[in-house]
Amino acid sequence: MSIGPPNRKWPEAAAAVRARIEDGTLEPGSAAVLGGLCPGLGVGRRTAARALSALEAEGLVERRPGIGYVVLARPG
Repeated sequence: MSIGPPNRKWPEAAAAVRARIEDGTLEPGSAAVLGGLCPGLGVGRRTAARALSALEAEGLVERRPGIGYVVLARPG
């Protein structure tokens, strides 16, 4: 049984969300909702979640219970 190649779309999705944070499209304090991001990024929920997790490690977003991910600040 072939599992297939690993999902490598999350870095592109993370870059797209990072760009939205940098240009102010996603403002500090706004929620980065998985369901809302998926269609615009052209990725599934797991890929978007992995991208947001990477951005959390960078300090750009924070996961908050009951809310999801919230944008912390614009870099720079």
